[in-house]
Amino acid sequence: IALSNLALVTGHVGTVGAGINPLRGQNNVQGACDMGALPDVLAGYQRVDDPAARAKFGAAWGTVIPERPGLTTLAMEHAAHDGAVRAMLILGEDPVVTDPGSTAVQRALEALDCLIVCELFLTDTARLADVVFPVASFAEKDGTFTSTERRVQRVHRAVPPPGEARADWEILEALAARLGRPMGLTSAAGIFDEVARLSPIYAGIDYARLDRGGLQWPCPNADHPGTPRLHEEEFTRGRGRLVPVVHTPPAEATDTEYPLQLTTFRLHHVYGSGSMTRRAPLLERENPRGLLWINPTDAAALAIHDGGGVRIRSRRGEVATRAVVSTDVPPGTVAMPYHFSEAPPNLVTNTALDPISKMPELKVCAVAVEALP
Repeated sequence: IALSNLALVTGHVGTVGAGINPLRGQNNVQGACDMGALPDVLAGYQRVDDPAARAKFGAAWGTVIPERPGLTTLAMEHAAHDGAVRAMLILGEDPVVTDPGSTAVQRALEALDCLIVCELFLTDTARLADVVFPVASFAEKDGTFTSTERRVQRVHRAVPPPGEARADWEILEALAARLGRPMGLTSAAGIFDEVARLSPIYAGIDYARLDRGGLQWPCPNADHPGTPRLHEEEFTRGRGRLVPVVHTPPAEATDTEYPLQLTTFRLHHVYGSGSMTRRAPLLERENPRGLLWINPTDAAALAIHDGGGVRIRSRRGEVATRAVVSTDVPPGTVAMPYHFSEAPPNLVTNTALDPISKMPELKVCAVAVEALP
């Protein structure tokens, strides 16, 4: 909100190179959101509390669309822990490693009556599953990726999937058929055509056009060239609105017992939980493993030296690793990459959420650090 206010008051909207362009943490996050992988919208950002949108999708799918929003990922985990969610199907995620409060996440998944995971490899999350379906990688299936600039791009299968692996949609269709409710999915192109029929922002896009080059939504008809820049004249709510922002401190403050703030971050050579990139020897060679970055001032006060063993404790648990003494972090702050199951910082992070977006609070928490012998 603060960044939106800044762009508005400085006039950096509606022109080339202006506005706010948040970088996505994973490939095709934008595309997943476009397809309705959010708790409060259907494909094309059509809200579930809109009766017209529910009626349209309900008629196409032969069912009644619930009017109440669903749950966020972390809300699902909390509901599983409490018994309100009894089964879960996870596609291509490893929440045991990547979500805050790893111990609580694992307990929530273990509390389920049934956990199904669709994965390339046996991740920490997949090891907890009752059933693991082997899925095709990006190079083994047809589809589209959508970038953060809304550019929809075609992806062609380069090689066949190995063994019994299938594309995600094939697994979902087979599972639906076994449950007595087949969806009638027969190809990636057919699924995309349905998206275009039901989502006005995708209405003018099809595989034939994408084979000639990427298109940026909204693209409302077959003659439309796509939309390189949104909001050239106005926003969907009009000319814009400034929203006051008040600073809110972290949910967990430092104190004498836990005097340092821990935050988590990503390394250049690792992607997500590392389930793919850590299988590449050249990339693994570049990884400094699960280390703790600490400022020289704090390191000197705690008798910690570069490369030395350290223990990180919080109110939820502890983890041991090695130290990197560096001015990359300021005094009072320590930082760990979250990719490494050997030293997972999410064992000590908390599950505090932003009250509006319901997203984790940047995984910041209070910790104590001590040198190990």
